[in-house]
Amino acid sequence: MRTIGIDLAVSAVHKAVVMDESGREVSPIVSFRSRWAEIQGLVERAREGVEPDHPLRAVMEPTGMAWFTVAVPLQRLGVTVYLVSGQRVKALRRYYKRHASSDRISARVLAKLPSVDEESLYPLTQPTPTQMACQRGCKQDDWLQKWITAIKNRLKDIDRFAWPGLDKVLPSQFSPTAQLFRRDWYDPQQVVEAGEERLRQAFAVLEDDGQGLGWLGALVDLAMEVLSLYGLEFLDYHQLQQEVCRNQRVLAMLEQEQTTVNAETVTPTYRQLHPERHLESLYGVGEKGAAVYASFIGLAGRFPDNRHFRGWHGLVPESRQSGDAEGKGLHISQAGPNLVKKFAYMNASTARRFDPQIAAIYHDQMVHKGKHHNQAVCACATHLLDRVWVVLRDNRPYDLCDVDGTPVTPKEAQAIISARYTVPEKVRQQTNRRARKERAEKRLEEQRERRSRPRG
Repeated sequence: MRTIGIDLAVSAVHKAVVMDESGREVSPIVSFRSRWAEIQGLVERAREGVEPDHPLRAVMEPTGMAWFTVAVPLQRLGVTVYLVSGQRVKALRRYYKRHASSDRISARVLAKLPSVDEESLYPLTQPTPTQMACQRGCKQDDWLQKWITAIKNRLKDIDRFAWPGLDKVLPSQFSPTAQLFRRDWYDPQQVVEAGEERLRQAFAVLEDDGQGLGWLGALVDLAMEVLSLYGLEFLDYHQLQQEVCRNQRVLAMLEQEQTTVNAETVTPTYRQLHPERHLESLYGVGEKGAAVYASFIGLAGRFPDNRHFRGWHGLVPESRQSGDAEGKGLHISQAGPNLVKKFAYMNASTARRFDPQIAAIYHDQMVHKGKHHNQAVCACATHLLDRVWVVLRDNRPYDLCDVDGTPVTPKEAQAIISARYTVPEKVRQQTNRRARKERAEKRLEEQRERRSRPRG
């Protein structure tokens, strides 16, 4: 088999080199663009001197979406395509050329990668149009959610310094009541002058908001407190009101766009990909998480076992072992789609409260292995993804069971978790950030004392 190493470019020309199975270059560096004729010419050049149907494989990094414009034509021409992580390529590049980097070197490194680490390469399974649409919809939903969260945090930050203690007075910080307050009554002097009765008239239109109006008296008291704190000289509340109103308008627009993305793209494409919706039988997995798993994993049968599947999603700790020593508490690997890891973590955080098997893993990590909360949830997320893989592979719903495999009802599961797998508060205190920092400082101090002792 001949290998084409391709260093992709976003706006410039791509660079490629062809090597035979022994790692010898059989072509000079070839420059080409994402054009059918030029990619066809690259394939013809790769088969020079061998039979027309000689097997070819192409290795490239998933640079932006530039990989798509090259991978699709190559697959149509019968070339097996592999996408490899940039970290692996970077490590091999540093080995070959530690003090130099160029497109030509990267192309050669990519062509040599299969001979160095062929076991960890997986042929590209081209997503279907529906699958890709669902993937892109999930990414856009996640992007919108990040902006929504950022703007909400911005509004909270402004409220904290402009109205200290407002979060304890307003029934909700993002309800229609809070929006009306920021739009019309953000100036504390205006609130004090209006008084509670006039505020009741102004907010009466939102009485169906379910918040009631009993908090308005506390708002007037808070406004007087803010005026005594700042006076009338240090904050321009008119400008602050305009700022929070702009943020609220952008927030409303983003939330509407997120609703549209889910209604027009994510939900319909997910239900086409996974009409049985068995993924949602997993506790903690909702429709959004199921859409992410169904679209990014695709054909679960392409992974021969869960070890290969774990290597793909990357939610496993790095390994570091030498002799009898083994590294513990290492970071998870950076392989796999970030959205899969993100939703697996969030879903596992919920699943541990309802699924006895996941709860047992969390309990063991916290109580017996001394892990902190995030590490324990990551371990749960790995096992949750194993279940996701099995549900997709077998196309069947998930059965809620005890740790010995006995089927249980949701009510029985709650009782089992409460009786056996509740983590004591003392254990949580021992594994929180402050306690771990104190232990690390103590170990460091002991090391310094040992080093300062006179020898002999």
